[in-house]
Parts: sequence; C-alpha cells; structure tokens
Amino acid sequence: MSGRILDHPVRLPVNFQNWEYLTFLHWSYDVAAVQRLVPDELTVQHWDGRTWVGITPFRMVGVRPPGLPPPPGWGAFPELNVRAYVRAPDGRDGIWFLGMVVPRLSLIAALRSLGLPYEHSHSSMSVDGSRWAYRFGTPHWLRPRPDDWFQAVVDVGRPLEATERTSLVESITGRWSAYHRRGRVLWRTPVAHEPWPLHAATATGSLTAPLRWAGLPAPTHGPLVHAAPAAHARIGVPRPA
Repeated sequence: MSGRILDHPVRLPVNFQNWEYLTFLHWSYDVAAVQRLVPDELTVQHWDGRTWVGITPFRMVGVRPPGLPPPPGWGAFPELNVRAYVRAPDGRDGIWFLGMVVPRLSLIAALRSLGLPYEHSHSSMSVDGSRWAYRFGTPHWLRPRPDDWFQAVVDVGRPLEATERTSLVESITGRWSAYHRRGRVLWRTPVAHEPWPLHAATATGSLTAPLRWAGLPAPTHGPLVHAAPAAHARIGVPRPA
C-alpha cells in the first residue's frame, strides 16, 4: 500500500534507476474528471471527496539492467510525468501515468513497448544550489517543439517536519506500484526505493500545460509543492494485474 515505507521488497530487479532533483507538484481534481482518463479496471482514489493529480519533473540517471552500464544516451536526462492515483480490484494502490515525456527516442521506443505513454520532448534542467530549473518543450511522438510548454523554477527549502508528513502527503508521494496496459492486459510493475527525503518548496513558471495535455481542465488554484533530492529505485518484474 502507499505510504512512506516500502510495502513489498523487489528481490529480483530487472532495472535500476536513480531519480534526482525531483519536484512533486499536485493539484486536486473532481474524481469523475480523472476517472474517465484511467482504465475501467482501476478506481481513482480520493481524499475528502477530491482526488489529486501530480506533475513530477526530475533528472533520470543511470537507467540500466542489472550488471550492465546504461545504454548509450541513457546516462542522464530530464523526465516529466503526469500521474493519477488509483486502486486495482485486488486492493493494491499505485500510479497510472496520464503522460510521460523524455528527450531520448531510444528510451521512448523501449518503454512504449511495455505500454508506458512516453512521448518525445526537447528538455533541459539546471541546478544552482537549492534552486532547480526545468524546461520541457511541447511533446510529440516524433517531432516535438522546442518551446516552453512546461517551465518551472523551484526553490527548495527545509526538510519537512514529522507533523507535515501527513497521510495525504505520504500517500501521494510514496507509491510502490505502477500500472500500464500492454495489448488487452493490465500490468502492475513493483518499484522499491528508500523513503523520500521530502523538503518544502515553492514553484513558479508555466506549470499547468501538462495537465491540459493529459485531458484535464486547467486548475483553478495553485499546486501543493514538495521536493526530494534523490532516490535510488529498483524496478521489479511486471505481472498481470
């Protein structure tokens, strides 16, 4: 189940990934608006009658199978994903990705074959102490535009106090399964990493285009913002959900 602590080990990882300079941007939405964007087998989770949708820009580093170096071009690159929070019929909860963008065509080809909705985006990221800046151009499966479709400057503050790590915050950041569809089969992929070192943060810029791209209305309020310097992830074997 979701939360700060891993709910199941990944004993036989098929992939290793390091996630660096990750920002969680979350907006609350009407449940029905998000439910129509996920498979019928999955139920959108809600808190006090509302659900949450996240945009997470970060730097992906060292994507590699066990015992091997990263393939050419996979050493480090920015990624952005749009995520909904769902529960499967067996009661397990996890993430359904509404959209994912990276600048690496070879990675897109590999992961789209697994049913993950990756698209191509010109992107860049810079880090200046506690200030992290991201830029992603309008995505396209082949010919993205080099514009400022998503642009954010994030100022990272102090680590969260224990009282600030509420059940909502832990649930929408601590997710240990990802769902994806390949063919007619819904799959669940387990993920393991250390607990997020969450920090308070603020974000400015053009933040909401990925929500509209994913099929959601523009939000009417600002985001809930958290940041995490790094996590070291182990990806398990996908299994039918």
